[in-house]
Amino acid sequence: MPLKLYNTLSRKKEVFKPISKVKINFFVCGPTVYDYSHLGHAKTYVQFDMIVKYLRFREYKVNYLQNITDIDDKIIKRANESGENWKKVSKEYEKFYKEDMKALGIDSVRRYASATDHIKEIISQVRRLIKKGYAYKISDGWYFDLKKDKDYGKLAGRTSLGAEDSVSRIDENKGKRNPGDFCLWKFSKPGEPVWKAEIGDGRPGWHIEDTAITEKEFGPQYDIHGGGIDLIFPHHEAEIAQMESISGKKPMVRYWMHTDFLKMNKEKMSKSLGNFKTIRDLLKNHKKSTIRYLFASTHYRKPIEFSEEALENAKNSVERLKNLVSELKDDKKTNQKYLEEFQKEVDDDVNLPNGLAVLWTLLRDKDAKGKLKTVEKIDRVFCFDLLKREKEGITKEVRKLVNQREKLRKQKNFLEADNIRHKINNLGFIIEDTEKGVVVKRK
Repeated sequence: MPLKLYNTLSRKKEVFKPISKVKINFFVCGPTVYDYSHLGHAKTYVQFDMIVKYLRFREYKVNYLQNITDIDDKIIKRANESGENWKKVSKEYEKFYKEDMKALGIDSVRRYASATDHIKEIISQVRRLIKKGYAYKISDGWYFDLKKDKDYGKLAGRTSLGAEDSVSRIDENKGKRNPGDFCLWKFSKPGEPVWKAEIGDGRPGWHIEDTAITEKEFGPQYDIHGGGIDLIFPHHEAEIAQMESISGKKPMVRYWMHTDFLKMNKEKMSKSLGNFKTIRDLLKNHKKSTIRYLFASTHYRKPIEFSEEALENAKNSVERLKNLVSELKDDKKTNQKYLEEFQKEVDDDVNLPNGLAVLWTLLRDKDAKGKLKTVEKIDRVFCFDLLKREKEGITKEVRKLVNQREKLRKQKNFLEADNIRHKINNLGFIIEDTEKGVVVKRK
């Protein structure tokens, strides 16, 4: 069965055919570094981490690139509010972002590319758009003329803002030719960061940095572009307009993949709404495996309603998986049947929840051989650290007692099972029997 991906551009699942047979150029929009990243960001980046790891599981060579927006109105505003230099603000929050990604087990990104390291490429793209007649100059900068691009709106299926789009960052100026025209190059105001350029001293607009970075790294066309659904319009629409106008080649990207929202109180989690939890705050009380399980258990194109109950369920699920894995012995084999079943399920638009179901079935199959090696391969996609038992704080001795107790309970020998519960308790752990299985916790 071939790998199929849902393409936002065509609005259907398509058989995945990379430009090169095994090499994939993959780009995901990174953060604007002016504040701590929240769990809404975590959903997108964890799910794309697992998508990339699955592509590598399928033996594709994935060149995964992310940009870092380190110059922007929001960064300048934060710097002015704090009285710090804008560069110090962006560097500090870029560092925090990368620390958060590492703490979440996200290690699939080959390179993070900063906007300010690509000013030369950004100016080059603006100059070419001017030369081709797609850009015009007004009082505060160079703008893209949407009337010159008949395809504008093909990704989103519209040309105006919607309720759940990201903050548009389409600068308002009465001199614009069309309401939706976006700024390519902003002439700097006094006290703002500035770069010398023949087109006028200034700084980049938001959308142009991504196409400048990807053109340098991948060329004018590449395989996959990802991001949250709130970036489809206008950000990704603007990227297409810029790059396809410059190169004359279509499509700029073969497959567009978008993650749905993480919601809190039925609204998308965002800083503008104030209903967010930062990644680092959540990691103070929850392990990365809990957060990754929460995001793996729902398809990337579906929303997740965040709650403490959902986190607790994810935590308990990971603990039950670890209990099952702790019983396994290494028979030096892999179970090809289950590996093929896992691939068959996940090949349907990277359906990780179905892949999880295969993992559970494998562990509960009493007759299956080669479980340990198979779990190890599957967990390279999920990164729940199922084989890292000691690092989770529950010792081999406790796990052995838990497994003995489960056998006694199945034999209805509840007296001996209760004795083992007391032994576990004396070792500093609490054992809970839930509808879905046994959960072990430190006191």
